[in-house]
Amino acid sequence: MYSSTFASQKNKALLAFSTLGCPDWSFQQIIDFAVANGYSGLEIRGIKRQMDLTKCDEFSSPERIKATLSLMKEKGLKFVNLGASANMHFHEGPDKEKSITEAKAFIDLAQKINCPYVRVFPNKFPKDRTKDQTIQTVAENLLTLGKYAKERNVTVLLETHGDFSGSDDILRVMKAASHPNIALVWDISNMWTITKESPDVVYKKLKKYIVHTHIKDAKLNGDKLQYSLLGKGDVPIFEAIDILYKDGYKGYYSFEWEKLWHPEIAEPEIALADYPKAMKNHFNF
Repeated sequence: MYSSTFASQKNKALLAFSTLGCPDWSFQQIIDFAVANGYSGLEIRGIKRQMDLTKCDEFSSPERIKATLSLMKEKGLKFVNLGASANMHFHEGPDKEKSITEAKAFIDLAQKINCPYVRVFPNKFPKDRTKDQTIQTVAENLLTLGKYAKERNVTVLLETHGDFSGSDDILRVMKAASHPNIALVWDISNMWTITKESPDVVYKKLKKYIVHTHIKDAKLNGDKLQYSLLGKGDVPIFEAIDILYKDGYKGYYSFEWEKLWHPEIAEPEIALADYPKAMKNHFNF
């Protein structure tokens, strides 16, 4: 097992979790659990299985937003990222329009609740287009959102996800979409389970763009992926975490337990409680 070389560091890593891991919890349950288990940030990816955050009761009106922000302040919590389902690989048509519209709505909401980031997906390399064409399309769509987000003091984050799991492809997109309000979510597991690129290699290429992370572990059984508690799988997750920490990464280490998509994995009461314990044990804080 990978061991940390930073156990003596006093600076605590910033911990958040994605609400993807607790799809049936109320917002009150979410924040109470976060406080009780030492989290300081929340990444919102649906509440009570409502994935369109603009339709969630907590964000449904200026009055409700004010009450939600008051509760967050009272609990000492911050919104750190909003997870949109928008895909950037669509070249034209209704799917593109839907994704851009959704992402803009999430950017507007992020501005209202003082959340710095909105996540989007690159996602697919369509078979009817070349890789170069799709990379250009993703970059162009990102730039559209980046310009929109800049006016609202929000940054759009592209997640390392789907067909875009290789560091070279991600790097090409980020170079083509160079903008102060466009950055990267490094999902270590998404990349490694597909490409087996070492975290060190990936980080050296992408570090200038990484402002947020998704942390999860998994066991590989042939082509099958089985999510596991942190440090119990095959992903070199602590190696990646230590690379970030040693290099002065200031963002959140956000635990993404994909309970909504994989109902067979451990309950949130178990997984979301285990994560801060595993991190605190690793960093000795």
